[in-house]
Amino acid sequence: MNRIAWPEMRRSLVAILRGIRPDEVEAAIDELVEAGFTAMEIPLNSPEPFRSIEMAAKRAPEGCLIGAGTVLDTGSVDRLNDAGGRLLVAPNAAPAVIARAAAFSMVTMPGVMTPSEAFVALDAGASALKFFPASVLGPAGIGAMMAVLPKDVPVGAVGGVSEKNFADYAAVGIRTFGLGSSLYKPGMDAAEIGRRARTAVAAYDDVFAEAA
Repeated sequence: MNRIAWPEMRRSLVAILRGIRPDEVEAAIDELVEAGFTAMEIPLNSPEPFRSIEMAAKRAPEGCLIGAGTVLDTGSVDRLNDAGGRLLVAPNAAPAVIARAAAFSMVTMPGVMTPSEAFVALDAGASALKFFPASVLGPAGIGAMMAVLPKDVPVGAVGGVSEKNFADYAAVGIRTFGLGSSLYKPGMDAAEIGRRARTAVAAYDDVFAEAA
């Protein structure tokens, strides 16, 4: 098993740009980076996702983690690697997909909802676990499962998460979040993305400065 560590980030926030078009990517990346995001995913059910990922990877500064979400098969892992993506996010825990990504030294965050799924993902080499949809489990449900999970593997909350509930998740030890519709919706202009990103970053800093 080959596990690529989840990177140290000042803010463990992943921007989910589901539905973004290639012509919108560069302006969106600029706004997110300026706001303080260092990890972005473009789900593969977006228009021309691999083109967008390639553009984003070239646009983002060194040290940013750019990749794909909704990665469901190993062929997509190969295409992601060809596009320069270094982050793989999935809604499920498919061992073959996780292992293939790890072979390319990608950071991986597969989706899980149960301890069984979590350990399948960990055994395959997942860098982090994405509890999805987090809004169904809630902080209490995820927190209860964290009691049996390895302490050195980051746990992320994705799905129905926004800056409004960072504090609730922080209370059970979660500090990694994927932000989708609270941050970006298809057709949103770059200025609005930047405004929402700055709001999320400010809330994250407030919550985790208090927790420190």
